Amino acid sequence: MILFYKTGILFYAFFARISSLFSGKARLFVRGRKNWRKTLSEKVDSTARYIWMHCASLGEFEQGRPLIEEIKKQFPDCKIVLTFFSPSGFEIRKDYELADIVMYLPLDTKRNAKDFLNLLKPEKVFFVKYEFWHFYISELKKRNIPLFIVSAIFRENQHFFKNTPWGKWYRKMLFKVEHIFVQSEVSAKLLKMVGVNNFTISGDTRFDRVASIAKGFKNFPIVEKFKGNLPLIVAGSTWKPDEELLVEFINQNSEAKMVFAPHEVSEANINRLTQMLKKPVARFSQIKNSEVENLQVIIIDSIGILSSIYKYGNIAYIGGGFGVGIHNILEAATFGLPVIFGPNHQRFKEAVDLKSEGGAFSINDFYQLKTIMDSLLNDDEALKKASKISKNYVAKNIGSTSLIIKKVFK
Repeated sequence: MILFYKTGILFYAFFARISSLFSGKARLFVRGRKNWRKTLSEKVDSTARYIWMHCASLGEFEQGRPLIEEIKKQFPDCKIVLTFFSPSGFEIRKDYELADIVMYLPLDTKRNAKDFLNLLKPEKVFFVKYEFWHFYISELKKRNIPLFIVSAIFRENQHFFKNTPWGKWYRKMLFKVEHIFVQSEVSAKLLKMVGVNNFTISGDTRFDRVASIAKGFKNFPIVEKFKGNLPLIVAGSTWKPDEELLVEFINQNSEAKMVFAPHEVSEANINRLTQMLKKPVARFSQIKNSEVENLQVIIIDSIGILSSIYKYGNIAYIGGGFGVGIHNILEAATFGLPVIFGPNHQRFKEAVDLKSEGGAFSINDFYQLKTIMDSLLNDDEALKKASKISKNYVAKNIGSTSLIIKKVFK
């Protein structure tokens, strides 16, 4: 099995290099890992105590972030090394102020794992949610460096739980982890089923993150002025299939306003979205205070402000549900917004939970979108009820970060 794994990693590296000739994201993936040994050796302080946290991408970073903040608060003498697998995480958070070193994770080979740990010598390691890399995990175990998996979610169809040769080999990684902090009882039962008992049901650290966002949001008076006395729909992290439905809705509606925060903020994508709209629209970066009240749509053309914009909304639509999966719904829910999303949301526990409780709604087409929007916009009691459910759902699930810190640092 180890030969298959090694071969898979080599093929991945090869195809990444080929793809880098045509894809900007692949180019960042490859270039970001060049000369990583030199880069790390220059940044490491041999006298410092290091805590290493690894995240696949931006979503996992948001789960790891509350832990980093709490570690820095309680153990200020510890330095944080933050690694990413994906450019979409690294490029946005490479200047994260609470991390002392931010870099790409070198590909999972035996030599890379040994060299990385020889240079860093971390005291404790956190991998967030889905990250399981054989050579890094094996090398950490050999060196008795404790590894903690946090905000983990397991599903029955994962390799860990299959009695195939590959599944049995893959499962061994679970027994090399010091402790696994899972989000749900379902994940706990799956671990028990294969004899893994070193786990705690701790919930999802993102609840702590969004709760802190709600307390420390940025004020945008211009958005408040734009909203006026009309209800505001905030469409966050939208993709083309989401936008086509939302544009059709707002083009037919004069009794609500809408803020679009597209996932892709390129010039071409914003121009495409602008041309689809038949209502007065402006980009956020180009709004004139004198004209804002006459607009019906604003398009956010920058990154990093969406989580605070939700504060001004009455209803949220979260994109991605017509693709591989929805984006973060908790940033909207923490402000008490009912949430609407597309059909591909089943892998997201918070979406399933909130939908079952009545604070979220899924759609498959424009008719369903219009029905739900009209119901919430035209019935104050229905809107208030769904809003309360969303806000309470976040409130009752905070506390994961504190539980993890207490157990890890005793």
